[in-house]
This record gives sequence, C-alpha cells and structure tokens, in this order.
Amino acid sequence: MPIFISTHESDDQLRKKVREISGQNFQQCYQCGTCSGSCPMIEHINVFPRRIMALLQLGNRKALEESNTPWVCASCHTCMVRCPRGIDITKVMEALRLIKLRQNIDRIELKKLEPEQIADMPQIAMVSGFRKMTS
Repeated sequence: MPIFISTHESDDQLRKKVREISGQNFQQCYQCGTCSGSCPMIEHINVFPRRIMALLQLGNRKALEESNTPWVCASCHTCMVRCPRGIDITKVMEALRLIKLRQNIDRIELKKLEPEQIADMPQIAMVSGFRKMTS
C-alpha cells in the first residue's frame, strides 16, 4: 500500500492527541522495522506496526482508521522491548484505540454475531473483546 503525502490531509491534532494519551514521542521512530519483525500478531494485521508509526508521523488519519492493527495488537510489549529507540508502541496502539472509541463507534456488534459463535467463544475472550473494542 503506497503512502501518499499531502499537507492538506496531515492531521496535527491526531499526532498531538496520540502523544498526549500515550506519553510517547513516536517522532523518534526511524523505521527500522524491528517492531514488525518481532510482532506475534503480524499474520493477523493489515498494516505492520512500522507503517503505523510512519502513518502517525505523517498524520494520515484516514489510513490509520482503516487499519485493524490497533485492535488486533496483543499488548505483549515485544515491540517495546526490542525497539532501539525505546518507544512503547503498545501505548501508541492503545491511544489510537481510545481515540476511536471516544468517537462512540463500536468495533463489535453483538447483533451481528451468530449464536453458535457466542456459544463457542470463551467468556473471558468476550469480556476482553468488549472492553477493548466497544465504547
């Protein structure tokens, strides 16, 4: 997926809000890719963590909102432990989730789940999913 850079679409408010919520200076990321290379959820995400950081540096809200990466992030901190700049990417992902949740747009709709899915799903997974993905 190519990244198109446009000053008209750069969202300084998003960058400011993520920095405020996460407490992380994501501008220090120099795109080494260590986070993406060590992410255990890499097979399940559509935008690698390295690219999330690049999109955030560019203020590309649209591409960030289309990504499932903040929602799939396991919050295992592997990326932070291996980051040569010490950036806690997990906190950045959490900030992106919080910003989206504050818009009161839920990522899980119970009405769309099949009864079989609900019956087969462990209760702890349901609770965790609702806490993470609903407002």
